[in-house]
Amino acid sequence: MKGQGININDLNLWYGDFHAVKGVTLDIDPNRVTAFIGPSGCGKSTVLRCLNRMNDLIENVRIEGQILIDNQNVYAPDTDVYGLRKKVGMVFQKPSPFPKTIFENVAYGLRVNGMRNKSEIADVVERSLKGAALWKEVKDKLHQSALGLSGGQQQRLCIARAIAPNPEVVLMDEPTSALDPISTVQVEELMAELKNKYTIVIVTHNMQQAQRIADKTAFYYVGHLIEYTDTHSLFNNPKEEKTQKYISGDFS
Repeated sequence: MKGQGININDLNLWYGDFHAVKGVTLDIDPNRVTAFIGPSGCGKSTVLRCLNRMNDLIENVRIEGQILIDNQNVYAPDTDVYGLRKKVGMVFQKPSPFPKTIFENVAYGLRVNGMRNKSEIADVVERSLKGAALWKEVKDKLHQSALGLSGGQQQRLCIARAIAPNPEVVLMDEPTSALDPISTVQVEELMAELKNKYTIVIVTHNMQQAQRIADKTAFYYVGHLIEYTDTHSLFNNPKEEKTQKYISGDFS
């Protein structure tokens, strides 16, 4: 399984009269980790949520521009949004397991997608938990509540749930901000493994995290994409003054 590249062309988004994303254009490489960084309110999470049309759920949102995943326009009138979200999984900031068993958390999306064969579901659940580096910790308590897991385990369970439908892209919106340092390292190591199968896009406020895990990094400021290049170059030889100020902490 290989991840898909993403092409964003002149993306603009308004919340009512507020122009939150302004003419963003970038190409996201397949099977890489791409980080979005920038101050709060800069548009990075909004761009991320455009990739699987999560912003559709917000009132008074208007979007212009084009996003191509596997050369398919996400915002084409005939796009199957449900099918899109199967192709583009998402992991949120706060671990959000369902109040169900560990097994049913992962199996839920499979059942919704029409899978009925019990042994097939069990195989995918096991494969997904292994893919999220959680299987060894939970294999003997699959039918216990997911709410009994630690925060780090819950977030890896959410990653297992996201990869169970076999997506091409996995979006992560500050996936470690609510976790302790050890759990953060586990999730970061997991991302490094997952990019072999999926395209990973992560929003992070943690610049050290971006440097550790991202192949490329995009810096946003007040709705604009200021700079986008390989991570080492962006942090060690930024081309734009705003980028330099932000990464050096000299930013108001």
